[in-house]
Amino acid sequence: MTGWTSDELNKIGAAEELKIASVRRDGTRRNPVTIWVVRRGDDLYVRSVNGRAGVWFRGAQVRHEGRIWAGGVEKAVTFVDADPGLNEQIDAAYRTKYRRYAASIVGSIVSPKARSATIKLVPLRPMAP
Repeated sequence: MTGWTSDELNKIGAAEELKIASVRRDGTRRNPVTIWVVRRGDDLYVRSVNGRAGVWFRGAQVRHEGRIWAGGVEKAVTFVDADPGLNEQIDAAYRTKYRRYAASIVGSIVSPKARSATIKLVPLRPMAP
């Protein structure tokens, strides 16, 4: 179980774009940025087109948590490095979902640089009392 509801997976997976904001060391939230998101099974993935040097990606590596907004869903999440063995399947999800865009644009999100900055979004569960 991923922690996502079917409704959340459907809404976020179908959303054209996702807003993502990571949490700074001091607990404050960075300004959200807009990126692409794909669904693979019961998991959601995002990539930095600028690779590991991308500003939002570097921010996500500080505390590995943040907030997302997509498809009418707002959710606190944990950022988990994706299994590199899934890159081909995640590439296929990006190519399928965003196929109406120019090949050069889609190519940037399935490039080796972007692949190196693939994050799995995992819902942040509230702490038990």
